[in-house]
Amino acid sequence: MQAAENLVVVPSHIDLSAAELTLAGKPGREAILRNRLEADPRCHGGEGRFDYVVIDCPPSLGLLSLNAMAAVGEVLLPLQPHFLALHGLSKLLETIELVHDHVNPRLSLLGVVLCMYESSTRLSSEVGRDVAEFFGASLERHPSWASAKLFETRVRRNVRLAEAPSFGQSIFEYAAESNGSQDYASLAEEVDQAIIAGHGGVRAAA
Repeated sequence: MQAAENLVVVPSHIDLSAAELTLAGKPGREAILRNRLEADPRCHGGEGRFDYVVIDCPPSLGLLSLNAMAAVGEVLLPLQPHFLALHGLSKLLETIELVHDHVNPRLSLLGVVLCMYESSTRLSSEVGRDVAEFFGASLERHPSWASAKLFETRVRRNVRLAEAPSFGQSIFEYAAESNGSQDYASLAEEVDQAIIAGHGGVRAAA
């Protein structure tokens, strides 16, 4: 559906909850989404070409997330600044390595962005420092995350971000002057620069 002048959205559906079970026994199940995207000329310079294809993944490392990672070039990881989330980061890195080695050699972790960030808490600062130090100090980096970094932008906790979907609007339409709008605009610019610098062009991201 055409959500805005330069934005096309494919919404999720309740039926997607059964997709993992339905696809589990199909051959080539991890490449179904990739094949669909490759068949769409808008993803490859055709008429109405997409500059970016962004795939929002569920908070799990199941078949749906695997399909997304098999189809894209980069992964952007939103991370809530809690210590338990750091354990999830290590598991995701392992998954990215496996997908890179066996399914999609183009796949790489673009970086980590801290979300629901509260600058007034020491915990948020400590987690941000730990993530930055991890990427800066890792000596034996797998090629799939060798150039990953912690983005400078912090997406602050903002009630406007939670309100916008109920009005069917993006944060830029609903509350253009809010912290949420400013933070995502800053993040979009930072991500754009990182992709162009790293690949010389635009790619798909999960």
